[in-house]
Amino acid sequence: MRFGFFKTGRVFRRSLAAGALVALAGCASVPELGGLVDRGTKDRTIIVRLDEQKAYLLHYGDVVAVSPVSTGREGYATPAGKYRVVQKDIDHRSTLYGAYVKNGRIVKANVNVKKDKKPAGATFIGAPMPYFLRVNGAVGLHAGHVPGYPASHGCIRLSPRQAKRFYHAVQVGTPVIIYR
Repeated sequence: MRFGFFKTGRVFRRSLAAGALVALAGCASVPELGGLVDRGTKDRTIIVRLDEQKAYLLHYGDVVAVSPVSTGREGYATPAGKYRVVQKDIDHRSTLYGAYVKNGRIVKANVNVKKDKKPAGATFIGAPMPYFLRVNGAVGLHAGHVPGYPASHGCIRLSPRQAKRFYHAVQVGTPVIIYR
């Protein structure tokens, strides 16, 4: 693992050691974040490494959680940069992608409302994006399918378990740094 984005010195060594333990132990044994739940923003940071397809949750510079992610596929790049969580929505739904539904049945799945015409009498139901943390425009971190490669429309997908952990560990204002 590369940890070039961490601070140097003691914090770097502790982060490297924590990251190594996480890598050796596997995701299933990462300790729960109970003590970190909604305690503030100055001591937390989310780091997303697009090249690694991983997200890291830091607490005072130490890695406390690592998650595989799926970011923007070709044509839908996840924007690199420094951001902050600007919105938290536990039951968020997409306003662009989803399905057209009529009488409780899906009549057209996997639609983009900007490109796919709505069938007569149908309504749009946005794709679920639970544990949504908005960071830049329509881009955010949320629970979704994580196939091991970039596959999203620009968002950062985490497994449902990890999305829940990250969601509850941060607040609006938490820094999010996305590296290429």
